[in-house]
Amino acid sequence: MTTRRSFIRQSGLTAGGLAAATALGASAFPAGEGSPRKQEGLKGLKISKMFAEPLSIEMDPFPIALGVMTHLDNAFVTIVLENGIEGYGEAAPIMTISGENQQTILGTLNSCREFIVGQDINNYRSIAYTLKSAFWAQSAARCAIEMALLDAYTKSLKIPFYRFLGGTDNRIETDFTIAIVPAEQAKQEAIQLAAEGFRVIKTKVGVNLKEDVERVLAIRDGAPDCGILIDANQGYSPKTALRFINEVVNHGIYPVMFEQPVHKNDLAGMKHVRDNTEILVGADESVFTRADAINIVRTGCADAINIKLMKSCIIESLDIAAVARSANLKLMIGCMVETNLALGCAVHFAAGVGGFEFIDLDPSFEASECPVSGGPVYRAPLWTIGPEPGLGFGKRQ
Repeated sequence: MTTRRSFIRQSGLTAGGLAAATALGASAFPAGEGSPRKQEGLKGLKISKMFAEPLSIEMDPFPIALGVMTHLDNAFVTIVLENGIEGYGEAAPIMTISGENQQTILGTLNSCREFIVGQDINNYRSIAYTLKSAFWAQSAARCAIEMALLDAYTKSLKIPFYRFLGGTDNRIETDFTIAIVPAEQAKQEAIQLAAEGFRVIKTKVGVNLKEDVERVLAIRDGAPDCGILIDANQGYSPKTALRFINEVVNHGIYPVMFEQPVHKNDLAGMKHVRDNTEILVGADESVFTRADAINIVRTGCADAINIKLMKSCIIESLDIAAVARSANLKLMIGCMVETNLALGCAVHFAAGVGGFEFIDLDPSFEASECPVSGGPVYRAPLWTIGPEPGLGFGKRQ
């Protein structure tokens, strides 16, 4: 008789390895399709080519507490398997958040090429772990590679990425972000967003307390039935953050969340804010790794964690979600300045993992500006994932 213990020993699997395999792969195969080993796409498939190129798009100025963004300066990655399947990835840096820019990302990607070409796509996890050990500070660059690897892998499995992650719902609803703009402009934008069907409006604050309060009041006047999510992007001191949120509450506004009110390293300050307001406090820039998430739990400084794939990459984001859930923290998913490629990957992630109470994946660009075509379809305020395998993107004709 073969016991579970002897099976693991004969298969060369440790209990931890079996758990890791189960966590990502067990739900990938619909019932009745037999052993994963028999699935086309799980045979040894080597990576034959990798390409990295700059991706630059001008955009309307978007002011936040960390500065004004006027350009998308990202990178586009293509991984080609020996059977011709292509996987696509995007790196979207913001220098003031991750310390990366387009030049450092392209340098990292070019440095990785020799290591990646020739690898078996089945080893996407070990590839990701090796890259993290060598390029730990280049999270956006590594995210683009993980994105391309998992896109190619799930295309080989002939299933959508969100199904690979265990998801059953192919639709998610996003909020929409109003930047640091004058109050009257914010009001008009809020009126339009409410008319389009948005139920939550996010706004940026953290530069001028008086103007920040006026902007929030204007949004409430323009869209009184919408929830308001406030993001300070580290812009306040603990005392100013409390003064701001108390002023908002005194006007009868109860935001659904107050995101990253203080500097990312000031967990004591964030805890002070959380302990002195009834509004949920969310950690964003404070969390890049699962160790950061554990520190949030340990210090009790936040009620929610905002996962962004560009901060944490895809595989580590799964660990962060697990940490948050184990501590009964709420989950949020957000984005940097991305085309529909990286946004689409985040949509798959949120739909696949599930349980995200706050979704901040509003597009900044037209779908035609994406370096590839297809992917999840956006009809405000909903993203809908189609049946195509992988992330659903193909070559732009």
